[in-house]
Amino acid sequence: MQKRKLGRSGLEVSAIGFGAMGMSQSYGPAGPRDEMIRVLRAAVERGVTFFDTAEVYGAGHNEELVGESLAPFKGRVVIATKFGFKDPAAGPGAGLDSRPEHIRQVAEASLKRLRVDAIDLLYQHRVDPAVPIEDVAGAVKDLIKEGKVKHFGLSEASAKTIRRANAVQPVTAVQSEYSLWWREPEKEILPICEELGIGFVPFSPLGKGFLTGKIDETTTFDSSDFRNSIPRFTAENRKSNQAVVEMLGRIAERKRATPAQIALAWLLAQKPWIAPIPGTRKIERLEENIGAASIELTSTDLREIEDAASKIPVQGARYPESAERMIDR
Repeated sequence: MQKRKLGRSGLEVSAIGFGAMGMSQSYGPAGPRDEMIRVLRAAVERGVTFFDTAEVYGAGHNEELVGESLAPFKGRVVIATKFGFKDPAAGPGAGLDSRPEHIRQVAEASLKRLRVDAIDLLYQHRVDPAVPIEDVAGAVKDLIKEGKVKHFGLSEASAKTIRRANAVQPVTAVQSEYSLWWREPEKEILPICEELGIGFVPFSPLGKGFLTGKIDETTTFDSSDFRNSIPRFTAENRKSNQAVVEMLGRIAERKRATPAQIALAWLLAQKPWIAPIPGTRKIERLEENIGAASIELTSTDLREIEDAASKIPVQGARYPESAERMIDR
């Protein structure tokens, strides 16, 4: 597996990381524990060194799962987690809380669940408008001085917020949604990351599964699957948005790859400091995702993708309105 450095921080991670959220929530009931541990350990054995979780995923369940799975690989992997919600047990709906004293409490609890002495990368999960970002960065800076955290990150933050935070404590990575069907970070976020030497970590790099080509307008989701509430996933919008997958399929056929691999290879080709974190519950999908790192898209391929994508208007919002309200503008 190729390695990448997240900006100028020196933090080295595998080119393809692993987003563990879906093992505990959002895509139906939590996966069987033994099976999920097997998949996470298989990822390490295949060269993945970058794992992403958060205290709010499954109300601590996901951190515990990641902690147990990766305990035998201490020192060989980078584990990122997040703070920022008021009550993990109640989920994001309970609201935000990035007060310094709360950040400290969350970090202490995460250290125990993850079974580590220091958190490799600690993100603010969502920007809290009630707490100045300078106070948030200062709180993480203190945790770094104490040896409890190694690197500071922000998730779904605006360019202005990133700049203010970075002035207090250098930001190692920014995590936001980014893929061929959500390209908003190209406007302001990627440029500020480039300017300040910050790595970028795309979540949902496969469009919440849509860019794999395994979902169409007839697909039904489990009643607890959050895609049921996402405007982009209405049957009508899924039908319209198939054009994106068909475009990926054409390139994939030529490259003897899959649409998912082309979608990930496209992200890797954007900047050398981008490390996407696709998630899965299956070893065969894990291997498919890892395979994307060895696919080289030529400048001709990239121009073709760009040209085709520019003619496809993606239908539907990426989040329901309640979730959109939590995004820092």
